[in-house]
Amino acid sequence: MEPSSLPPSPGSESPSAEPSTPEAGSPNEIERRKVASPVPATLGSPAPGSPRSATSILSTQSVPYVPSTMLVGSSTPVSQMTTPSGTPSSSMLSPSSAVEYVMPIPSLSSSVLPSPASSADIPSLILDLLAESKREAALLELSKRRETLSEDLAPLLWYTPGVMVSVLQEIITIYPLLTPPKLKAHASNRVCNALALFQCVASHPDTRPPFVASHLPLYLYPFLNTTSKTRPFEYLRLTSLGVIGALVKVDDPQVVTFLLSTELVPLTLRIMESGSELSRTVSTFILQKALQDERGLEYVCHTYERFNAVASVLNGMVVHMAERPSARLLKHIIRCYLRLSDNPKAREALKTSLPESFTDGTMATFLKHDGDHAVKRWFAHLISNLGDTHQSPHLYAQTQGTAYTGAQPKSSSPPPYALAQEMYYV
Repeated sequence: MEPSSLPPSPGSESPSAEPSTPEAGSPNEIERRKVASPVPATLGSPAPGSPRSATSILSTQSVPYVPSTMLVGSSTPVSQMTTPSGTPSSSMLSPSSAVEYVMPIPSLSSSVLPSPASSADIPSLILDLLAESKREAALLELSKRRETLSEDLAPLLWYTPGVMVSVLQEIITIYPLLTPPKLKAHASNRVCNALALFQCVASHPDTRPPFVASHLPLYLYPFLNTTSKTRPFEYLRLTSLGVIGALVKVDDPQVVTFLLSTELVPLTLRIMESGSELSRTVSTFILQKALQDERGLEYVCHTYERFNAVASVLNGMVVHMAERPSARLLKHIIRCYLRLSDNPKAREALKTSLPESFTDGTMATFLKHDGDHAVKRWFAHLISNLGDTHQSPHLYAQTQGTAYTGAQPKSSSPPPYALAQEMYYV
C-alpha cells in the first residue's frame, strides 16, 4: 500500500486533510450553510430602467423567443396554419362587453407591481401564450380578468418577447374562414379573446404609441370588411371596433392621422349602414372622435364626395331610427352633424341635406321627452349653426325652445348632385 493511502495516526493531523464537520445545529454549522447555499433569485420588479416583461418577473424560467418572421414574411401560407380550437367564452359573447367605448377606462400607469396575492399568476399566464397547447386557456383567462388585473398588464404583454406575435398569430389564423364565410362560434370566441388583449394594449398610454407605430391595427381590417350577419362575424366585428374605439377614445392626433391614412372611414361607414345597433353605435362613435380632430374634419370635408358619403350615411341612420329609436346612437349622430357644421362649406351643404325629422319638429319632440340635457344642448347648437329664420322657421323655433305654429312646409327632395356639389364649392 502506498504511504499516501495510509490513514493518519491518532493525534496527528495532515495539512491537506479537510477540517472536521461541525455538529448539526452548532453556530459554525449554521454559518457554513449560509455561505455554501446560494440565495434563490427574488421574483419581483425588474431593475429600474429595464422594460417590464413576464420573463423579467419569472427570471428562473427559460422563454423561447418567437421571431416575427414566423408571421411576417413567413414562407408558410396562412391556409396551412392550424385552425384554432377551444372552449367558447361566454364573456365575449355578451354584447355588453363591446360597449367599453362608452365606459371609463381605469387610470393606468407604469408603477410598481401589485401584491402577489392578487396577480401572482399573471406572468405565468402571459408566458403560456407562447405555448400553443396552453394559449387558448391563457387567452380566455386574461381576457376575462383584464379589467381587474394589474395595471401593468399591457406593458407585460407588449414587452415580453414573442407574446404579441403569438396573439397576432391567433388573429391571422382565421383569415381563411372569412371568405367564404365559414367562421363558427368556437373560433370566433377564441380570436375575440385575442382581440381583447389588443384592446388592453391600445388603451394603455405607454403601449398605445408603439402599437400604432407597428401598424398592428391593420390586421383587424379584414374583420371589419366582412358582411355576414351571423353571430360569430358580428361579435368579431364588434370586438375589432372595440380596439379602434380604445385608440380614439383618448384624443391623440397621431392616432387619428394614422387611421385617416388607412381605409378606416369607408369601413366605418359600411358598418354604420348595415351593422347591428351596437356595431353602428361604436362605428359612429369612432367617426365622431375622428371628426373632433381638425385633421379628421378637414379630411371628410376636403371634397364633396367625402362629405356626401358621410352625410348620406348619417341621414339614412336617422331615417332608420324612426322605426327603432336609440338614444345612445342618436347622441353620436347629432355630435357628428354638429362637428360637420363647424366647417363653412359643410355647413352650407347641410342646410339642404339635413334629415327632415331635424327640421319638421319631430326630433325636437323626441328629445323633449326622451333626450338628456347634453343631447338637447348639442341639437340646439346644431340648429343654431344651420338656422335660417326666413327659410326654415322650424329651425328657429326649435332653437328658441318654442313650437312653430305656422303652415307646414312641403317636403322637398334634396337638390340634385350637381347642384349640391356646386353649392359646396362656392
